[in-house]
Amino acid sequence: MKTVAVVVGSVREGSLNQQLGRALAKLATGKLTFRFLKIDDLPMYNDDLWKNPPEAVIRFKRELEAADAALLLTPEYNRSTSPLLKNAIDWGSRPYGKSSWMHKPTAIAGASPGAIGTAAGQAHVRTAASAAGALLMSQPELYFSAKPGLIDADDAITDDGTRKFLQGYVDALATHIDRLVR
Repeated sequence: MKTVAVVVGSVREGSLNQQLGRALAKLATGKLTFRFLKIDDLPMYNDDLWKNPPEAVIRFKRELEAADAALLLTPEYNRSTSPLLKNAIDWGSRPYGKSSWMHKPTAIAGASPGAIGTAAGQAHVRTAASAAGALLMSQPELYFSAKPGLIDADDAITDDGTRKFLQGYVDALATHIDRLVR
């Protein structure tokens, strides 16, 4: 079974994107294995730190490289992504010529209480991940407008139409990975 490194740009308690990631992982059971990567211990990117790279950076790059694919889940802050997620993308993309994102099948999604989900934030993630060498899934897109109760305490989707749509997203991710990973 293929593994997906899940990188969530929000670590706050009650994070909608953490919740969405867990719900997608549940829908992927039997098709994909989701591994949530820790990124809140990565220092802010500084090229000088490659002289003696922090253990958190080495761990993150190793875990990302070990996965068959990646799923980037972004909140939207001021019409952009979170600094936490952008920082993880930057660390994974360096040092020059050794991007852990290179040729990695990658999907982008995000949850927000707003009507347009995380459309603007995802555009920024798409630009950065593409520049880092990720092979992005273009369709379907997932701009999740999170409503209270739509995902329950057990990370199950409570609405049949939403569950069907999210299952289609997970199935498309599995197909994207299968096309690119032999």
